[in-house]
Amino acid sequence: MTNPDRAALRASADSVLARLVGSADGTARLREDQWRAIEALVADKRRALVVQRTGWGKSAVYFVATSLLRAAGAGPTVIVSPLLALMRNQVEAAARAGIRARTINSSNAEEWDTIQAEVAGGEVDVLLVSPERLNNPDFRDQVLPRLAAATGLLVVDEAHCISDWGHDFRPDYRRLRTMLAELPSGVPVLATTATANSRVTADVAEQLGTGAGTDALVLRGPLDRESLSLHVLRLPDAAHRLAWLADHLSELPGSGIIYTLTVAAAEEVTAFLRQCGHTVASYTGRTENAERQQAEEDLLANRVKALVATSALGMGFDKPDLGFVVHLGSPSSPIAYYQQVGRAGRGVAHAEVLLLPGKEDEAIWQYFASVAFPPEELVRRTLDVLGRSDRPLSLPALEPLVELRRTRLETMLKVLDVDGAVRRMKGGWTATGEPWVYDTERYAWVSRQRGAEQQAMRDYASGTGCRMEFLRRQLDDEEATACGRCDNCAGARFEDKVTGAALDAARGELGRPGVEVEPRKMWPTGLAAVGVDLKGRIPPGEQSFAGRALGRLSDIGWGNRLRPLLAPRAPDGPVSDEVVGAVVSVLADWAKGPGGWASGAPDAPPRPVGVVTVASHGRPRLVGSLGSRIAEAGRMPLLGTVTSTPDAADGAASRTNSAQRVRALHQTLAVPPELAAALVSAGGPVLLVDDLSDTGWTLAVAARLLLRAGAQGVFPLVLAVQT
Repeated sequence: MTNPDRAALRASADSVLARLVGSADGTARLREDQWRAIEALVADKRRALVVQRTGWGKSAVYFVATSLLRAAGAGPTVIVSPLLALMRNQVEAAARAGIRARTINSSNAEEWDTIQAEVAGGEVDVLLVSPERLNNPDFRDQVLPRLAAATGLLVVDEAHCISDWGHDFRPDYRRLRTMLAELPSGVPVLATTATANSRVTADVAEQLGTGAGTDALVLRGPLDRESLSLHVLRLPDAAHRLAWLADHLSELPGSGIIYTLTVAAAEEVTAFLRQCGHTVASYTGRTENAERQQAEEDLLANRVKALVATSALGMGFDKPDLGFVVHLGSPSSPIAYYQQVGRAGRGVAHAEVLLLPGKEDEAIWQYFASVAFPPEELVRRTLDVLGRSDRPLSLPALEPLVELRRTRLETMLKVLDVDGAVRRMKGGWTATGEPWVYDTERYAWVSRQRGAEQQAMRDYASGTGCRMEFLRRQLDDEEATACGRCDNCAGARFEDKVTGAALDAARGELGRPGVEVEPRKMWPTGLAAVGVDLKGRIPPGEQSFAGRALGRLSDIGWGNRLRPLLAPRAPDGPVSDEVVGAVVSVLADWAKGPGGWASGAPDAPPRPVGVVTVASHGRPRLVGSLGSRIAEAGRMPLLGTVTSTPDAADGAASRTNSAQRVRALHQTLAVPPELAAALVSAGGPVLLVDDLSDTGWTLAVAARLLLRAGAQGVFPLVLAVQT
């Protein structure tokens, strides 16, 4: 393309940008690096990686390029995009530029056939797909080949997810290697991210070159965010952090996001702030899709002061005037932290960013680290099971045969699929028979990298140097310098003072004990394959009532007090008076509440007539004292203990999936004769007492045994549930 042709192309590109950003006078112009990327894609048909800070305008690159390529007769752009919130923002942005965009994702399955017909008919300029679609058998085998053959531009958004060195690696993204290799010659590819250090950048650039025969163009810019003022505020405990939010949330500019590390914490904080009169909404992985969309719209329209969110509200949520981001708890990675705070200040001169670290942060980091790639023995066992099967095995069919829980099993299979060792088919997964090597070095490096990232977050929170410079150096930004805006550069902007009223309210909220424990209602699938003759719905006569727990290990109230008590290597000892008092309070509220035995409802169950404990190999004194103290407080007899054979150590069962856990419990739990006789003699329901419920299967199996032995009902009561 000649220089005059390129000049005309640049003018057309600026015109599209003006429509995209709503520039009425048409004066909007692309940044030079934006134009370089567009020129590479449209004029030179190259592959490019753009690593630029949030708010730089990466989406403008692919929308402008799409408009120019479509005008020249190219096929539709395919954008692989990780989150529904991101997709919704991008569809709306495309419409402003006159670009027709549609999405295929898990929330609109009923529209897929229509959308695919529109793409085939040339009615769609941009098709956004989630990475999970790339390995859906129907989509991969029927739709993807046609898309690869017809696409005019492939865009990989949040491209750091491609690399397992990245902070948010997703196995489904690695399926893009296949699509890149199969693209016709001359189809341009654009990858974009705001959060890639040098190693991730090199890895993604190398993968972009797959099948292209040329190196990808890498455009990497400085990562400073001039509008952000970063702060860290250390407060004594969770109650002070909640009280601080209650007192100061209204003082923060505009509307914003309060990030928490767990779903439980998000729900707790939302409930408390609402009680304090703040207009907030919860946004987590448990939030229904319609409620998520409403929450996004409410934040965009400033109808709420904040969304209290987990990382489910992360990449790509686009609100240019977002005035603040507060983290109630520290993420485990400075790169993830940089990405999340980057939601703020994209279209305003100043935004506040505040980290309120907590004592529970490290325990939560450890929990999420425990779901890393499985050890080689479990991987080989899975491959062996698949290899011996004469048909594809679904996750429910495979799960009982290997000692992995379903979510971890699925993630592992996705990695093996990309490595070529397994393949997802209609009806499940099958082994390919291709040789596969367990990359011990890579997995060990990733584990060490996670540890280094955690230490970096400790250093960020405690450091005295510039906080923005620290984050930029974590992303290998060679231009990183002191920002002059953060608390270490310019002085603290926030005091740690809270009002007595807010602190009392926070302590009351966090100190309020009691979490409902839903009983298991269905046996896990595939038990017959492991020799257990149980399946389908658990009969009402073998099912417990809904139970209660003092708290969740993942919450910021009772969780902070229960985690040290129930830690794997915590010393065993009698339960404290404080815990007993709280458990008695839970029992009182439970009895009088809906469905309780003292509620006065016509269908209320009878009052418990005795207490039964579950044998514990790790904490026998704790569980035993808890049972006896509850029996004493409730003036009931301690009827006995559901026994467990010595080889059924609690930890061994907890590492298995549902089917394997039920098999182990089915073989090892028992109601001794003296307890069975006591149940019949007592003639009523019993309280079943244990320390921790992580999956609910111990309570379900023990309740079944007690009911079959003569108990007339079982009320499970535990100190804590896992999540």
